[in-house]
Amino acid sequence: MANVNHTQAGAKRATSASDPIYADIKARILSGRLPPATPLRQDEIARSHGVSKIPVREALRRLEVENLVVFEKNKGATVRFYTETEILQLLDIRIALECRALELAVPNMIAADFRETQALLRDYAQKVEVSEWSRLNVQFHQMLYEPCGNRQLLAMIDDLQQKLGQYLRLLVTEATGLERPMREHQDILSACMAGDVDAAVAALRAHIEATKKEVAAFLRRGA
Repeated sequence: MANVNHTQAGAKRATSASDPIYADIKARILSGRLPPATPLRQDEIARSHGVSKIPVREALRRLEVENLVVFEKNKGATVRFYTETEILQLLDIRIALECRALELAVPNMIAADFRETQALLRDYAQKVEVSEWSRLNVQFHQMLYEPCGNRQLLAMIDDLQQKLGQYLRLLVTEATGLERPMREHQDILSACMAGDVDAAVAALRAHIEATKKEVAAFLRRGA
């Protein structure tokens, strides 16, 4: 029994020590400071955090479960890289999840929701930095779906945003620019304000489909 307790205590210590390392690496991946395909060398990470490799390995395995890190034979851990096909598949999943969320959300929207979303769009139109467009675009969509009342669905949408990561969100923003998304965001919001569920969902679907086409063209130009 003593050996079992000792083993469990050691596992808890490793997990506890891995928490700040996990949080640090995850934040850097999602912010784009660690771009896709960046090597994650365990000895360097351990040295920078002043720990052994054990909690570093634990942190990287946790990030692997979240699809942010991959382990390859003879190469070690790297930041997850999505192929063109995978990026477009993620956008397909966006259509399915977000259209359902909006369908559920529109009947629950109130005047305060519309005021806040309109204010965000005005702010969006005044920004000039691509990073700000990207941030406000994500926030706009989150505000639309929040009234859906389905916590599990919202968590899945948030998880998908994390899979895309800041690096890929910036790529999408760079590919689409500002003018078309702004116009389509207003169309979606106008349909929501009118309480027209079908029109709102159709506008959202067309919006993400247009994004998908532009991203595909952008990726091929850069290939």
